[in-house]
Amino acid sequence: MKMSDCVKINKLQTTNRLVMPPMATKSALNGEVNHKLIKFYTDRCGGGHIGLVITEHSYVDKQGMATANQLAIDDEGCIEGLSRLTESIKKSGSLVFAQLSHAGRRAVQEITGMIPVSSSADEGWDKPVKALDRDEIHYLVQAYANAAVRAKKAGYDGVELHSAHGYLLNQFYSPLVNHRHDEYGCDCIENRVRFHVEIIKAIREKLGEDYPVGVRLGGCDYMEGGSTIADSVEAAKLLEKAGADFIDISGGLCGFSVYGRTHALFSDMSTAVKKAVSVPVILTGGIRSGAEALNLVENGAADLIGVGRALIANPKWADEEL
Repeated sequence: MKMSDCVKINKLQTTNRLVMPPMATKSALNGEVNHKLIKFYTDRCGGGHIGLVITEHSYVDKQGMATANQLAIDDEGCIEGLSRLTESIKKSGSLVFAQLSHAGRRAVQEITGMIPVSSSADEGWDKPVKALDRDEIHYLVQAYANAAVRAKKAGYDGVELHSAHGYLLNQFYSPLVNHRHDEYGCDCIENRVRFHVEIIKAIREKLGEDYPVGVRLGGCDYMEGGSTIADSVEAAKLLEKAGADFIDISGGLCGFSVYGRTHALFSDMSTAVKKAVSVPVILTGGIRSGAEALNLVENGAADLIGVGRALIANPKWADEEL
């Protein structure tokens, strides 16, 4: 087993096991691709040692913008710029997937001009938050699906749904935030991932079975009363059954770190999930060397390894470590 091994995702194949995970650069002025953004990616994957690049979270609807200068994929006007981005990345030989995102309650009203939405409108938050009703959920299901269509038109090889770090889909998954008691409510895992399942189905209806669709799952909140590793296993099995082609493991409402841990932050969760599903599992978080990445693969923690902070600090990390 080697980091240079290929991994099959749906009918595509990576050139190796290394993933450049989605990392927000906040450099897309007005949501648009520019030279600075393209350079960020080509500086890091230009050596040809990254098997899969997942570009930074892109909002599928303006109401779901997380920050100013976040990358957009919410209308047809985005396709030209995104095409330039995917073309530049593919020159390195990497597969390139888009991460589709809606910030939910983490959106900023001063930026969007709209009240943030979430699974529930709980009291005690420092800003107004509106609970999505069924019609609004169904609208957003189509917003994600339409964004996936744009991604394919722009040359993306696949898409990933962002359900981690406390963003909208994660807000439906986590019992710390989801206090509903309808079919999207907190009473069982099936309900907590129903929104995700409906999006996968809608994408399949538009793009067929061969276009890769995965989920970045913030499967465990690592917080009292939150989602658990056992939850992540059951959720991953449901997502695979719904048609997810890979599961990308990360943190839930805890974000992309776990208190007291510095290395392989979510390997306990990814190991449990990998034992339960047959699709590839990606692990990212606190991985600093090629040797550490290989050790995680050899020990069954994941099929693909994402390296984020090290690539930010050293754009040539992949060339030097693999």
